[in-house]
Amino acid sequence: MEIAEVLKLADELIFAKTGEHIDYLQKAILEGTLQGRTYPEIAEATHSSEGHTRDIGSELWQIFSEGLGEGITKRNFRAILEKAKFDNFSSAIGRVGRDYVAINNLNICQERARSPTEPQNPQPTSKQPHIDLGDAPEIFSFFDRTSELSTLENWITQEHTRLITLLGISGIGKTTLSLSLIDRRIKTQFDYVIYRSLRFSPSLDATLTNLLQIFSQPSEIPQNIETKIAQILDYLRKNRCLIVLDDVQMLLGSGQLAGQYKTGYEDYQLFFKLIAEVCHQSCLILNSWEKPREIARLSKDNHPVRCFVLGSLGVAAKEILNSQKLSDEETWSTLIDIYQGNPLWLEFTATLIQELFGGRVSEFLHCEMPILDEGLQSQLSQPFGRLTPAELAVMIHLANQPEPVAVSHIFNKIPFSPSEIVNAVRSLGNRFLLDAVEREKITLFSLNSVVKQYVKTQYS
Repeated sequence: MEIAEVLKLADELIFAKTGEHIDYLQKAILEGTLQGRTYPEIAEATHSSEGHTRDIGSELWQIFSEGLGEGITKRNFRAILEKAKFDNFSSAIGRVGRDYVAINNLNICQERARSPTEPQNPQPTSKQPHIDLGDAPEIFSFFDRTSELSTLENWITQEHTRLITLLGISGIGKTTLSLSLIDRRIKTQFDYVIYRSLRFSPSLDATLTNLLQIFSQPSEIPQNIETKIAQILDYLRKNRCLIVLDDVQMLLGSGQLAGQYKTGYEDYQLFFKLIAEVCHQSCLILNSWEKPREIARLSKDNHPVRCFVLGSLGVAAKEILNSQKLSDEETWSTLIDIYQGNPLWLEFTATLIQELFGGRVSEFLHCEMPILDEGLQSQLSQPFGRLTPAELAVMIHLANQPEPVAVSHIFNKIPFSPSEIVNAVRSLGNRFLLDAVEREKITLFSLNSVVKQYVKTQYS
């Protein structure tokens, strides 16, 4: 019997007995048993205790025994299935189990494998969602990101994506977009909506404890971090939850290539990996101006993982300039292009224009561009403070190039080996400090005008 058939059968029996669908650990026990694995091996693979795994296994065999009218244990399970007629079992429980399909005979999950004939939009919850936005900033204005909102909403509600990483340089609007997504689009589709900032670099244990306090009483929160992770995953399976973790870059280290966790924070990598791989009906959104290293791999491994790089606000940025009561509207597009359509950069610059140029954009543009407001420089100092010596050398070299250049052009121009330069360029891309363009099948790199001016100002 194929593993997909076994899981269909198991889901039907479990649902008939408990009213709940098969969960991650039950699925792992069944797969492990069919593959000849022991309980200790299954427990290690699922980050569960051996005792808990045995208890769930015992309950599972009891459900099979009652449902099929035959005494079933871990030891005889495979043998019984091999001689059984699956069609007889299916008819006994009245449904073939349309909610599951096999993906390489392993990745089975109801939320990811819906029949084309089933409704694709999940129904809003019948009760008001529990919304806990914690320390989320208040959004006073939201400038048009209709396309971005639609894409994220589709990933969450249609494709049932479990892990979304919202990326982009500081100030581009990641926090505003994620909070607007909650408020304007999808909050009614969840049982729990939670926002937390990681700006103060809390340990994973502290973050898990904070989240568990929303789902359960303090006395019910375990002390062991592995059990806390298992408990969180269980809540994500039983409830439809949307969790936004902002400022993820604060978990990542300085003075090393992008995406590496600070010492003592590596367990976040395992947690995010489990969110992507374990079957559940929830979604975790990570906001960061630096891409965590494991995200690129997870998004390529056929996991329900997506990355969204947030770019220029475009013509909608005119709303920012209008709100600041700037004049010379015919020049606004030029100003937006110079400052990369970055909402925060434009807010800093618009305030400067209002204070020193009477709001006249034309007069401001007569100055040598770009002019960097003190607040804008402070924003840029944060990612630059993380750079390795090789990354900084690459940035300084690019800042002095009139045109985009290939990576090979930088070889022998700075005192680092080709390998160090290649890794530095890749890392800078993951920090969103480089622009890349394809010309005649060659990838060329450059700095946008604001970043280039910052480098020249700070490192000349």
